[in-house]
Amino acid sequence: MEIDSTLIINQMLFGLALGAVYILMACGLTIIFGLLDVVNFAHGTFYMLGAFATFVIFSLFGNFWLGLASAVIIVGLIGWVTESYLIKPLYGKDPLYPLMLTFGFSVAITDLMRMIFGTVGQIVPLPPLFTGSLTWGGVFIPKYRVFIILLTLGVLIFLWYFFKKTNLGMIIRAATRDSLMVRTLGIDVPRIWTFGFALGVGLAGLAGGINSTIQSALPDMGVEMTIECFVVVVIGGLGSLGGAILGGLIIGQVISFVSLLASDWSNVAIFITMFLILLVRTRGLFGEAGRV
Repeated sequence: MEIDSTLIINQMLFGLALGAVYILMACGLTIIFGLLDVVNFAHGTFYMLGAFATFVIFSLFGNFWLGLASAVIIVGLIGWVTESYLIKPLYGKDPLYPLMLTFGFSVAITDLMRMIFGTVGQIVPLPPLFTGSLTWGGVFIPKYRVFIILLTLGVLIFLWYFFKKTNLGMIIRAATRDSLMVRTLGIDVPRIWTFGFALGVGLAGLAGGINSTIQSALPDMGVEMTIECFVVVVIGGLGSLGGAILGGLIIGQVISFVSLLASDWSNVAIFITMFLILLVRTRGLFGEAGRV
């Protein structure tokens, strides 16, 4: 296959857009793990629920933006209830209990969605605003791909401002370091945990909503995404938002270029990448020592 500069730029942009979805997923998973020390095996399920929420709201009202906003709100509320009534009673017990619970939750919700929607994929039509491509230096860039990249960049700026500049964000950061000290200051830490979980799964819901115009919404779509999301987080380092961002960018480019050269190896390539990085740095690129 002859590869020219235009093709390389196209693949890089495709990888950047794909990486943006992984970044949203990985940031959500990192927030949950960093704050609650919970390995959320249902993260891909919340991604799937975001895709279906966007599809349902769009089907009812015909508004893509309302569907995308609903994906964050609906999935965030489901996460709020899940943490409050299912996960919270398990704090302080064996760390395997929340892991097993989220895994069982994932299986149950996937089966429930299969009963409701069946196994035929549902896709949200691309909004007219994002149909077609932009031309830059002879390179055709799909408008929706640009939107995904810019939206993710906006979300990252919001997260940076929220965690660095707002009182609630700084309380959350403090709670990830020493929740006992934060509790002694009179702050309701369990409520902070609930908010953090809802925020984390809300990002997964947003990723699902974004991808609902590209990938058909299917009950099983979260299974593969969960695995890939964990690969991204492990590469970046558990508990590191910066690592989640870099890991998402790396995996997006790996899948993009391997799919171009040898499509059958694209899924295997992400695990090879993880293996090579862990050989050099066992706790990931920005992982903290002692985080398990």
